[in-house]
Amino acid sequence: MFDGVCNFCATSVQFIIRHDKTNSLKFASLQSALGQELLTKYNMSKDLEGVVFIENNKAYFKSAAAFKIVRYFGGFWRILNVFSVLPLSVTDFGYDIIAKNRYRWFGKKDSCMIPSPEIRSRFLDV
Repeated sequence: MFDGVCNFCATSVQFIIRHDKTNSLKFASLQSALGQELLTKYNMSKDLEGVVFIENNKAYFKSAAAFKIVRYFGGFWRILNVFSVLPLSVTDFGYDIIAKNRYRWFGKKDSCMIPSPEIRSRFLDV
């Protein structure tokens, strides 16, 4: 799940789709009914900001989610997992800096992104 009104997040989803070598990752915006339902199911705040990755009925947040996502990438990008050996407090610190400033640095949309017909099947909430 991702912040559907965040330009950085929408661009990140596009990046993930291009690099997901398994074509198995699916997406939902945090603002959608499904996103809100999943936040409740996994006991997360409805006001949550950031990425959530759900795998095998377990939810991951912040940098832990990012490390899980990178495992689906091929080639060079998988090397980013080397940072997963660092304590989450360290990697989440970097994540939090970007998350806190994402609207100021990258902007914000008035509504959630609408996926193109080519990738619509990858979204659970459209």
